Amino acid sequence: MNPNRLYFIDAVRAFAILMMLQGHFISTLLDPIYNDNTKTIYNIWYYFRGITAPVFFTISGLVFIYLILKAKAKGCDKARIKKGLERGLMLIAIGYLLRIPFLGWLYGSFNTYFLIIDVLQCIGLSLILLIVLYILSLKKDRILSVVLLVSGILCFLYEPIYKDLNFNRLPELLANYLTKANGSIFTILPWFGFVAFGGFLATIFFRHVHKKRFRLITSILFFIIGYLLITCSSWALMKLYYLTDVEIFKASAYYNYLFTRFGNVLLLFGVFYSLENFLKQSIISKIGEKTLSIYFIHFVIIFGSFTGVGLKHFFYQNLTPIEAVIGAILFVVVVCFISFYYVKTNAFIYKQIRKLYFKLKR
Repeated sequence: MNPNRLYFIDAVRAFAILMMLQGHFISTLLDPIYNDNTKTIYNIWYYFRGITAPVFFTISGLVFIYLILKAKAKGCDKARIKKGLERGLMLIAIGYLLRIPFLGWLYGSFNTYFLIIDVLQCIGLSLILLIVLYILSLKKDRILSVVLLVSGILCFLYEPIYKDLNFNRLPELLANYLTKANGSIFTILPWFGFVAFGGFLATIFFRHVHKKRFRLITSILFFIIGYLLITCSSWALMKLYYLTDVEIFKASAYYNYLFTRFGNVLLLFGVFYSLENFLKQSIISKIGEKTLSIYFIHFVIIFGSFTGVGLKHFFYQNLTPIEAVIGAILFVVVVCFISFYYVKTNAFIYKQIRKLYFKLKR
């Protein structure tokens, strides 16, 4: 086993992708009359659904920057940067590809639905932005650490200001990365903030992961800082407002879900990192290695990518809780089975995109 490899990352990614699978299935197919926040089981489900995306974005930044820093230590960060740019562009391309209504186009039905932004486009663009910040930081990990930390804080702190900005003058292709007005699921702000915080954590891991008792100390810090962000971040922002009279601290305190969500992410990291020795080479880690394949497959099955026909078109908001739970379990099993036995690795998806790219280039 490589002592400097972060095995818990795959476990976290596996948890996030499984939560996403069941979350998309239930939220898309469950009858809305059962969305009852007075029920404990619903609130638990809603909680885990709410932290899935923050976990995905944070872990993406952590993995990406950690790999770049490791490559730089070996003197080959240029190759990693090139690969990162390719991956970022491919994620953006796949994000658009999954929403293109090919059959509709064949019948002459055109709309701008495929231009809306989802998680893949945001992560792809975030990876490109991380490369830009890495270069601007002169490839120094300590400078990068500060830049990423400040970037994450600013993304979260200023959301009350930029969330209501009007981007109507921009082309819809660009505006969709900044506003949900046209139907985008995610926007680059504030979600890049989670990626930046993940990158900041990567710089910490890179410098200290080899040290004795690092896992123990870091796991404890994950729990402590996570708990403080959840319970005290709004209070701290108000204290800063009283001390400085800067209005943005007050606005952020009254609209504070980003810092608390990041606190939840840290708690989850604390759980998985403290259990890392039990997760090495486990089935959950193997699932974490196939997140892109799983995402691709589940999107086709639920939302009907390419064909226009998916589970959504037959059972949209029509299932009872028992049907939704049983269906979600079967759905998770089927998607993972297909990913394991028919799509061997995430590289399969990248390989197909590369083939398409070179065919178009010719």
